[in-house]
Amino acid sequence: MKQSPKFLFTFLLTIFCSFIGFSQSKTPNKEQRYIFFLHNAFVEQNDLSVAHPEYGKAEYNEILDSYRKDNFIVFSEKRSKNTNAAKYAEKIVKQIKKLIKDGVSPNKITVIGTSKGGYIAQYVSTYLANPDVNFVFIGCFRDSDIQEIPDINFCGNILTIYEKSDVYGVDAIKRKETSKLKINHFKQIELNTNLKHGFLYKASDEWIVPSKKWANGNYDLN
Repeated sequence: MKQSPKFLFTFLLTIFCSFIGFSQSKTPNKEQRYIFFLHNAFVEQNDLSVAHPEYGKAEYNEILDSYRKDNFIVFSEKRSKNTNAAKYAEKIVKQIKKLIKDGVSPNKITVIGTSKGGYIAQYVSTYLANPDVNFVFIGCFRDSDIQEIPDINFCGNILTIYEKSDVYGVDAIKRKETSKLKINHFKQIELNTNLKHGFLYKASDEWIVPSKKWANGNYDLN
């Protein structure tokens, strides 16, 4: 059916106004807290339906849901295969700087990474170099990193979580001692789940609860 010029004008005006409304950025809530969650390499390389032969399925969506249920705004995506950790970190740094420019306090922003995602988070810490931003590095430090990845420097409020049975994550005090940037808070947690590297595949309160406390500015983890 042929529409009148008046109808078409009204329709187009409605679409235009909707677009303008969608495009406008809202003033950030000063009390809102934000999490950037960076997953492990297995999620990067496989479909979420694929189970690791030893550790089972990675509970990526369940992990995100846990943070969202506690009212965090969560930024996360399933990365492309073979993502370059350092380059991807630069992308996250730009997003964080945009949030801060828009009025979000740095201490309301937390970057949480597991395994490879934890290494990306370490690069974010280095490149951002903002001592007020929170970071949680999970199962992502080995003593050999000091020689093999010398360009990483911790900066910010740093919590590291590692599992005693996991060979891919140990006490990171050596990285703290060699880092040249400012660290306002530093704390470590050793878990004893006996799940090896598989502990970080699970949406487990063992590591999620302390990461939430850290993201809420509870640096004593009480």
